[in-house]
Amino acid sequence: MNWITISSEAEVDHIYQSADYSIIYKHSPRCATSLMAYRQLKSEVNAASDIQIPIYIVDVIQNRKESQAIASNFGVVHESPQILVVKGGQCIYDASHEDVSLRDSLASLN
Repeated sequence: MNWITISSEAEVDHIYQSADYSIIYKHSPRCATSLMAYRQLKSEVNAASDIQIPIYIVDVIQNRKESQAIASNFGVVHESPQILVVKGGQCIYDASHEDVSLRDSLASLN
């Protein structure tokens, strides 16, 4: 599974307008909790090679505007690390800090 890096507000708008499911992970390279969550999430993603949902990542330091656009568009309070499951302009699941989990994110689809 390849991670898709979000580096423009146009990409955020594309995800927002999509009728399909997407997973967005908001990551801070300056935060130890975010680093631990990222390592765990990468492990989970690698183990679940059959996932057909695109998984996006945004660096909340380098791409602050995009991170803020995600929070604004999907109506969530910005946190980092944070994972969102979105579809059709709606956030249907979000978790942050130690609760970031691909398994829990995918469970929200059922």
